[in-house]
Amino acid sequence: MTGAQSLVRSLEELGCEVVFGIPGGTILPAYDPLLDSTRVRHVLVRHEQGAGHAAEGYAQATGKVGVCMATSGPGATNLVTPMADAYMDSVPIVAITGQQTRALIGTDAFQEADITGITMPVTKHNVLVKDATEIPRAIAEAFHLASTGRPGPVLVDIPKDVLQERTTFSWPPEFKLPGYRPTTRPHGKQIREAAKLISSAQRPVLYVGGGVLKAEASAELLELAELTGIPVVTTLMARGVFPDSHRQHVGMPGMHGTVTAVAAMQESDLLVALGARFDDRVTGHLASFAPDAAVVHADIDPAEISKNRRADVPIVGDAKEVIAELIDALHVERAERGQTDLTTWWKRLDGLRSTYPLGYDWPADGSLSPEYVIERIGQTAGPDAVYVAGVGQHQMWAAQFVRYEKPRTWLNSGGLGTMGYAVPAAMGAKMGRPDTVVWAIDGDGCFQMTNQELATCVLEGIPIKVAVINNGNLGMIRQWQTLFYSERYSQSDLGTHKHRIPDFLLLAEAMGCVGLRAESQDEVDAVIQQAMEINDRPVVIDFVVGADAQVWPMVAAGTGNSEIMAARNIRPLFDTDEIVADDAGTGAVTAEAMRQGEEE
Repeated sequence: MTGAQSLVRSLEELGCEVVFGIPGGTILPAYDPLLDSTRVRHVLVRHEQGAGHAAEGYAQATGKVGVCMATSGPGATNLVTPMADAYMDSVPIVAITGQQTRALIGTDAFQEADITGITMPVTKHNVLVKDATEIPRAIAEAFHLASTGRPGPVLVDIPKDVLQERTTFSWPPEFKLPGYRPTTRPHGKQIREAAKLISSAQRPVLYVGGGVLKAEASAELLELAELTGIPVVTTLMARGVFPDSHRQHVGMPGMHGTVTAVAAMQESDLLVALGARFDDRVTGHLASFAPDAAVVHADIDPAEISKNRRADVPIVGDAKEVIAELIDALHVERAERGQTDLTTWWKRLDGLRSTYPLGYDWPADGSLSPEYVIERIGQTAGPDAVYVAGVGQHQMWAAQFVRYEKPRTWLNSGGLGTMGYAVPAAMGAKMGRPDTVVWAIDGDGCFQMTNQELATCVLEGIPIKVAVINNGNLGMIRQWQTLFYSERYSQSDLGTHKHRIPDFLLLAEAMGCVGLRAESQDEVDAVIQQAMEINDRPVVIDFVVGADAQVWPMVAAGTGNSEIMAARNIRPLFDTDEIVADDAGTGAVTAEAMRQGEEE
């Protein structure tokens, strides 16, 4: 067979269900045998970035490897953003790209780009295949590397003439990965040390990151939490891995986390970090983060251990195995020494939880509240739906006001913060879980970056539901301009309010979708219900919301978590539980006012 036939056959043998891509000159040989495959479905996207994000959405919703395909040069470089996104969020995808023929590589030939060189910093591994006999092994290794250890993106670049040359297909191939041996089972001594710290801590916190979700360790986490009685915080990437309704869940930590979660980490004497990486959006000013806490840090990637915060007990291993062994060790500790009483700790946290619950105010001008819209979507669609967010204010509101009870029901671009992620990722998620309701919660800025994939959804029969939270602006930019740039709104007005350009309802209909609009509270439930009842095509709802709604709580960039603002004019002082309002009483918060409040 040809190298191209070998490629398609390899994908079939690996159980690949769907490939998102666009053909072009150098990858075209692969598209010919793909036409004959009865096991691999190809989805023709409208932009390669859409292919990459769709592969991510498929992977995040299913736990399987997502696959995208593009041609050389600009086709391949358009995959760089989703590959970087997948790298930051540890998403298992395989990108297959065409390359100029071997004789032309390095000559600046038409549509030539050194994609393996370009993507070296943003892929877990990449390879240029130089011989057709190497294709099965390259593809099999790519799937293995993408899905094992710390998951991530892998690129396989194949020259056109390699796809065209004759070869003999042999399966299964023999791996040649001598340096790749991820540690999955933790060291017993470290587990015992961690169990001792956990058993003696007075103010412990389970700091749970996306690694626990990737390890499919939700059940083990629940058992650990209930065994110990320790409060649980789930990061942006871990929403849903522990039920929001569980009494021990105190919320999401970080820049826009709950006051209770942020306070719990700041005041803790032990952080048990599971599959988390102490990123800046969680820690705030690193030097002042959780100053009295010892740290147990478990991660499958040894490079993350003590990278940002020194671990007192480092544990390298798969989160599922780590938690299971911790549970066993804690049973031994409890039998020997009993269990620490956390009543005082919970009294403190329950007090904060009741004093500073998540909430929002309706816009003073009578416009529609974006938080209300997102809350109602979550309440209507329920915990079995999959929610996919773009990046910005709507992303944070979706993380805050939708109740997540199950893993893999919350998809977003956390580490890279890629605008335009939502629509194609929702498309991929729906392909992976066709019987599940999938909502894309997008902003009017994000939506305009990748909404062309709605045409893909219509033609391919992928009935996602899209809520455009249309505040007329680049919302998070406007929020920062309000707070830190004296309300000088430079280049953040999108014109989607003032000029209704584009008209999202008409745009949706032009794409073959159902277009709906809501501008007042009494219209919200009706359009959401109407969208829920339409399952033969995508639905886009233009929710015209207030321009000035802001995301609270908030820890300003560069400040410490103890400086969290609970709301626009409320700042908890954790040592006294006082409330500080700004002098003008208007709720305007500036960086200077926040610093003065801290000094006072």
